[in-house]
Amino acid sequence: MPRLPAVALDRHLLGWAGPIGLAVLAFVLRVWNLGFPNRLLFDETYYAKDAYSLLHHGYVRDWSEDVNDDFARGDFSGMLDLPTQIVHPDGGKWMLALGQAVFGTDSFGWRISAAVAGALTVLVLARLVLRLTGSLVASWLAGLLLTLDGVHFVLSRTALLDVFLCLWVVVAVACLVADRDWIAVRLDRFHAWRPWQVAAGVSLGLACSVKWSGVYVLAVAGLAIVLWEVHARRAAWRADRATLRRPGLVLTTLRVGAPAFVLLVGIALVVYLLTWTGWLVHHEAYELRFGRGYGDTPAWGSYVGTDPGSWWGETWNALRSLWHFHVMAYEFHTGDYLAGQTHPYQSHPLGWLVLERPVGVDAQNDLPAASCGAPADSSCMREVLVLGNPLVWWSGVLAVVGSLLAWMRTRHWAWSLPALGLVATWLPWFFSADRPIFLFYAVVILPFMIIAVALVVDGLRRALHGRARTALHVVLALYVVAVVVLFVYFHPIWTDDLVSYDQWRDRMWFGRWI
Repeated sequence: MPRLPAVALDRHLLGWAGPIGLAVLAFVLRVWNLGFPNRLLFDETYYAKDAYSLLHHGYVRDWSEDVNDDFARGDFSGMLDLPTQIVHPDGGKWMLALGQAVFGTDSFGWRISAAVAGALTVLVLARLVLRLTGSLVASWLAGLLLTLDGVHFVLSRTALLDVFLCLWVVVAVACLVADRDWIAVRLDRFHAWRPWQVAAGVSLGLACSVKWSGVYVLAVAGLAIVLWEVHARRAAWRADRATLRRPGLVLTTLRVGAPAFVLLVGIALVVYLLTWTGWLVHHEAYELRFGRGYGDTPAWGSYVGTDPGSWWGETWNALRSLWHFHVMAYEFHTGDYLAGQTHPYQSHPLGWLVLERPVGVDAQNDLPAASCGAPADSSCMREVLVLGNPLVWWSGVLAVVGSLLAWMRTRHWAWSLPALGLVATWLPWFFSADRPIFLFYAVVILPFMIIAVALVVDGLRRALHGRARTALHVVLALYVVAVVVLFVYFHPIWTDDLVSYDQWRDRMWFGRWI
C-alpha cells in the first residue's frame, strides 16, 4: 500500500474533478423533491423544532403538545417560553438551523443542511481514499458507494443528527491521515504545531457537539495517530541507523502524545463548548426550570438564584449549570427510563452491518388502489425506510475482514483504518444494547466499511496482472452496475414514492425488514 504518489497536473485535476462530480451527483439525488412529504418525520419532531428555537431565540424552547401539523404549516405559536430538556448537544441542531435561516422554516428548509452535509461527506471520503491509495479508481468507487447507499441517502434527506456526525468524523479522519503524510517527511525532529491535527481537533469537537458518541472517535483517533507516528519514527530509524538517533519508546510516545492531546482534545473541548454559547448566555432560564428543583434545596446547588457579583462569577455559574445539565442528559441515556423502554424498530448492533432491522421513518398504508394502478383488490402505499443498499453493506463486511487480515500480514498503517473505525463507531454501542438503539446510528460506521472496500479493490488491482487483472475489472464493473441497479430498485421506499403493495412487498426481502 504505497503512499500517495506525485501526480501530473491532469491527474491532479481528475483527483479533484471526480470527487467533486460525485458530490454534485449526491447532492442532486438528495435534494430532488427534498421537501416531500411536507411534514415532520420521525425524530424531526425534535430536531427541526429545536433548530427553529435556536435560530430565533438562541436556546431550545419547549413546545405544546400536538403542534407538528401547525409547525409544518408555518404556525409557530405552539412554542413556549420555557426551555426544554434536550438529550443531544446543540451543534447538529445549529447546523439544521443554518438551512432554516437561508431557506425558511419549511420541510425543505429544515432538511437542506442534511443534504449538503451528505454531499460534502462524499467529497471528503473520495479525497481521503485517493490519499490512502493514490488510485482514482478506488477514490471514485468510494464516493460512488456512499452516494448510492440507502442509509446515508435517507439520513441526508431528513432533519436528523447522524449525517452531521458522519460528516465531521470523516473530515477528522481525513485530517489525521493528511497529518500522517505531513509528518512522514518531517521525521528529522519533533513538531509541536501540527496544522492538520488542529483541523482534526476542530472536526472532532464538532462531531462531539452533534452527538456524544463522537467522544469514542476522539479517543481512538488520539491513540491511532500516536501509534502511527511512533511506529513511523522507529521504522525510519531502522532504515537509517547511521544518521538518525534511536527513538526510545516511552520518550517518543510522550513527545508525540502530549502535543497531540492538546491539539486534539484541548481544541475539541473548546469547540464543543463554543457550540453551547446560546445555552450559556441563557443559563438562567435553565436554572429556573431545572436547577431549582421542587424541594427547599436547589437541585443544582445553592448558587442557583444568587447574585454572582461579577462577570467571572456569572461565567462560572453558567459553566456549573451546563455541567448539571449534562448530568441530566447522561442520566436520561443511561438511567432506568430508557432501559425499560422498547421500540418496534430497535435493533441490536450485532445486526447493523448486515441490515438486520431497518427503521421506518414514515409510512402511509392502504391508499386507494387506483392511485398507483394496483389491482382493485390490492392497495397502494408510501414509505421512507432507513435501509442500506444491501450490496454496499454486505460487501463492506467482507472487505473489513479482508482489510483486517491484510493489516495483520503487512502491518501497514492504512489497513488499520477500517478496524479502528469500527472500534470507535460500532463496538461502543454494544454497551447500550439494553435500551432502544437503531440501525441508522451505523451511518457513521459505513464510511469505514467503504474505505475497506476501496483498499481491498486497490490492493487486488496492484497484486494482479494480465488476465487476472482484466477479470477483476470485469467483476468490479458488474459490482458497480449492481449497486446502481439496487439504488434504483430501492429508491421508491427511500423517498416516500407511491407504489403498489406488491411492489413494496417485493422489496421486503426478509421478515425483519417489515
